This record gives sequence, C-alpha cells and structure tokens, in this order.
Amino acid sequence: MAAQQQWQQRFLDLLAGHHSTTGDPVDTGARLVVLNPDGQEALRAALARHFRFMDDGQGVWVRPLVGGDDTGEGYLFNLGIARRRALQWTDATDPRLVDDAVVMDLVTGQLARVEPADAAELTELNRWEEFTDRLTQEEDLALRRLDADSWHGRFS
Repeated sequence: MAAQQQWQQRFLDLLAGHHSTTGDPVDTGARLVVLNPDGQEALRAALARHFRFMDDGQGVWVRPLVGGDDTGEGYLFNLGIARRRALQWTDATDPRLVDDAVVMDLVTGQLARVEPADAAELTELNRWEEFTDRLTQEEDLALRRLDADSWHGRFS
C-alpha cells in the first residue's frame, strides 16, 4: 500500500472508530492536537466523525468538538463555535504516519496530529453524538457536508 493510502486509511479508521479493540466504535474516536512552531500546544479536541478532503488534495476539513456546555437540558454545542476547520498541509510534505497517528505539517507552520482519543475526548465525542440526535436530518446533513464556515440555524 502506498504511503498516501496508508495515512488516508489510518485517518479514516481513527475518525470512524475502526481501531476499537472491542469492535465497538463508541469505544474509540480521534482527537486533533495542534502544536505551534515552538512546540506549545495550540489546540486539543475530539473530532466529529466526519471530514471532507479538499479538492486540491492539499488539506482536509474536520470539525473539532469545542463549545459544548451542559445546559440542564442536556449537553449542547454552539455550532458557531464547533465549526469546520481546515488542516492544510504544505507542498513539501504530505501527511505521514508516526506511531499510531497521522501527522501533518500545516501551511501555518504548526504541526497537527490526528490520533486516538483518550477518555476526556471520548466523553466529548459521545456528548456530540447524543447532541446530533437532536438535529433534523437537514441540519445533520448540513454539518456533515463541511462546506460552510458559519452556522445560522438552531444551536448557534
């Protein structure tokens, strides 16, 4: 399998939860860790189970799970905050596998790792999946398309 196919397959498996030791994807998921050029962590968040590769082949759209809050009526996400994010890698290096993660050198100079989520991120991923059960089919499809930078519907 070519290196590009290997990282893409690992990326897909992480997001879908196919790396579960129990066979249940609810036990697993992916998180995104972004490091600044100085090594400082800029972002750590669970990733929703959807993505979209960019047409030019130089990036992928993902949805880091941020902006959630327990409102007393269940855990809700602000969809204006939990919006799509672009991971665009440089022309010089394609994403690669490092240990059990997909590593990307971003055009911003940052380094991004998509890796297995731990307990805190899995909790957030489960909250997200329960939250999305509240969405209409149209709202859910709009989120999964990852084609808009803002959200003007419910939960914004």
